[in-house]
Amino acid sequence: MATEHTANAPDDEPAERLNFIEVQVEADLRAGKNGGRLHTRFPPEPNGYLHIGHAKAICVNFGLAEQYAGRCNLRFDDTNPSKEEQEYVDGMREDIAWLGFSWGDREYFASDYFPKLYEWACDLIRAGLAYVDDQSVEEIRAKRGSGHAPGVDSPFRARSAEENLALFAAMRAGEFPDGAKVLRAKIDMAAANMNMRDPVLYRIQRAHHHRTGDEWCIYPLYDFAHGQSDAIEGITHSLCSLEFENHRPLYEWFLDHLDVPYRPRQIEFARLELEYTITSKRKLQQLVSDGFVSGWDDPRMPTLRGLRRRGYTPQSIRTFIDDAGVAKFNGTIPLVKLENALRDELNLSAERRMAVLRPLKVVIEDWPAEQVVERQAINNPEDESAGTRPVHLGRELWIERDDFMEDPPKKYFRLQPGGDVRLRYGCVITCREVVKDASGEVVELRCTHDPETYDGKQPADRKVKGVIHWVSAHDAVRAEVRLYDNLFREPAPLDVPEGESFTSNLNPDSLEVVTDAVVERALAAVEPGQSYQFERLGYFVPDSGDHSPSRPVFNRSVSLRDSWSKQNKS
Repeated sequence: MATEHTANAPDDEPAERLNFIEVQVEADLRAGKNGGRLHTRFPPEPNGYLHIGHAKAICVNFGLAEQYAGRCNLRFDDTNPSKEEQEYVDGMREDIAWLGFSWGDREYFASDYFPKLYEWACDLIRAGLAYVDDQSVEEIRAKRGSGHAPGVDSPFRARSAEENLALFAAMRAGEFPDGAKVLRAKIDMAAANMNMRDPVLYRIQRAHHHRTGDEWCIYPLYDFAHGQSDAIEGITHSLCSLEFENHRPLYEWFLDHLDVPYRPRQIEFARLELEYTITSKRKLQQLVSDGFVSGWDDPRMPTLRGLRRRGYTPQSIRTFIDDAGVAKFNGTIPLVKLENALRDELNLSAERRMAVLRPLKVVIEDWPAEQVVERQAINNPEDESAGTRPVHLGRELWIERDDFMEDPPKKYFRLQPGGDVRLRYGCVITCREVVKDASGEVVELRCTHDPETYDGKQPADRKVKGVIHWVSAHDAVRAEVRLYDNLFREPAPLDVPEGESFTSNLNPDSLEVVTDAVVERALAAVEPGQSYQFERLGYFVPDSGDHSPSRPVFNRSVSLRDSWSKQNKS
């Protein structure tokens, strides 16, 4: 167990600003409980990758330890080898470190405690508090009862301690097939709390464990391993989500009836639920296995790996979780709050660049063929220290196809036949001719320019309101741009008619791949992880898997505004 560390509650924190966990922690510290220590833990099951819901648990557990000069353990709950892999252990370590938290030398595994847990199970048997049951899982479930009716005692509940010890040892020795027997606690089959109706403690499972190999063929269930692991590590506050509130009496029952070295306190808080998002690892695994997404790191996934690949930063996630707060009751948070946390950060930190997603060619006919004018573009108007960069304006350039209309509505201030528009950081151009192909599609605009209108100067005889971005053909680099949107169409993706799968709520437009975008040449050489604002388009990041200087690939992290809610409203 890690060395104990004394924590002191901050004296200058107003009580009304504390969440309910902080209030309880500070009360314990003031009372001198746990020797003045705060020791938490984050105990993920390594059967998938961490998602945004786990990020809240990470921030709560590690954050409290940081706030009160305590300690936080990282403990992998590896009690189900059929679903767990070393790949997930490695990925979880990486994701937690990416969020900015450190567990130092306090990394543990529930499998570290398998010998001690087995010994404690034997102690329960000797005390007449556990028995080996020969019933199948289905039979046990059928006899468990309901909220209105008590359960039915197992016909094997009255076995003697000696017989149970012998059978449990035989289970440990591999003398029975999988599913033939289980070890159950002997509590109360009529208990109002269903978790207290003789819960299963051990099952036979021949599966290769990623750490213990084939040493064990029986494995403890989470409820039996969890509290005792906390006790072994000297955890003072066992913080978990609300679905474990009904498990707390069982957690405490084990601590009451076993000779544990320490008695932790379990406190539950509301899990993090987002609109348009699911956080069930089983369902996320289904999305991956069934090919609805490209993998656990697909930028549409709510996994930390997916969010990272999409361009979310550790600080934006931590800010979002901090703003969401810690509550006692479950609720759903609008997705826009997560997006705004990223927008707010990137607005201050991301340098601006120009990119054109759907290029339309513009030829400035009165521009000298070989002339290139260098203009200075502002890297970030929110940060003067970011300086400027040169952009080159020449005879040919690309503009967004949406920035031109042949028959525009009133108050359309972009380019139109005979109309004017200002090029960002450039001069005013006028559309003189529209060139179409055989099918009638506009393929080129022929324009003229006014060289007296640089630096925001207006033409002598009129006022030009519209400003558009562009990329010079002299500098343009072709790029692939991936436009990501919500993975699900509905705010509550799991609300589906009976008999339908949650996958029926998948958004068919969650990904649009633009293969012929053009970007400033310097963007081809940028490194993954560095975010940029494509002016007027949104925030983008080089894809961590596919981007290269020879084939630039950018992912849209978030639009400049919350367009989804407006789209749904319309």
